[in-house]
This record gives sequence, structure tokens and C-alpha cells, in this order.
Amino acid sequence: MASTIQVRVDDELKAKSDALFKDLGTDTTTAIRMFLTQALAVNGFPFEIKRTRINPYEALTERELLNKLEKSREHAAQGMVKDTAEISNEIRDKYGIS
Repeated sequence: MASTIQVRVDDELKAKSDALFKDLGTDTTTAIRMFLTQALAVNGFPFEIKRTRINPYEALTERELLNKLEKSREHAAQGMVKDTAEISNEIRDKYGIS
């Protein structure tokens, strides 16, 4: 027995996906089936899920970095700081480290 999955997507996304998969010699339905099969095989997403910037300071311009530093100074002046011991305890609690 086979089940049906219905997914609503933007018309442009569907058209571009259909064209891509056709160019790859398959169709969108088969590509989705392949995605689900691989997700089960790897017990998760079959590709890496990540934010655009791994290091939030990596691609900053000098101006952006200076703005972030200034904001940090403002927060510190307002008392918006945490003691390193407090942060260490939060990390230990969060990740179960003794």
C-alpha cells in the first residue's frame, strides 16, 4: 500500500524544482522519495543544516565589528553583564557537564 503526501509550495519553487529534477533525469516525486529514504538511512536530514555564517564575526566589515564592540560597551555600562562563573555554570547545566 502507498500513502500520499501533499505539500503546498510556491509556484516558482515548484517550477524551478521540476526543471532541476528533470535535468537530473528524474522528477520531483522521485526526488522527494529519495530525500525521505536518505533521511531514514542517516537518521536525520541527509544534508547539513547550518546558519549562513558559522562564525558570526567571520564576514563582518570593520564598521560592523566596531558597531558590535560599541554595543557591547553600552551593555556593559548598563550593567548587562554576566560573571564568567555564572556563564560556566549555565553551560555545565545545559550540557550536563559536572
